[in-house]
Amino acid sequence: MMKKMANYLLIEKEGDLYTISMTPELQDDVGTVGYAEFSEATHVAVDDTLLNIEASKTVMGILSPLAGTIVERNEAAIMTPTLLNSEKAEEHWIVKLTDVDVASFEALEDA
Repeated sequence: MMKKMANYLLIEKEGDLYTISMTPELQDDVGTVGYAEFSEATHVAVDDTLLNIEASKTVMGILSPLAGTIVERNEAAIMTPTLLNSEKAEEHWIVKLTDVDVASFEALEDA
């Protein structure tokens, strides 16, 4: 598994699947997440919004560091937004992408 970072997000590549989640730094910066709304787009370009959050310290959009196809969203975070504050990767992930350009991924900063 390869891990990269961009936009304070962690991107983990496993086969053709790229899982995007917030880094601990970003989790600290936003504070407790009280509301999460996913983009309904299926295909995203770089800097397209993946998720809008309202948290104790800020309201912001989480922007995609990669172009690709969203194959899964962390739907549990809509009902329980504080999952995004979890230390557990299986709880705080945001989306999973496929159809990502490998060279674009490899050009990102190593995590």
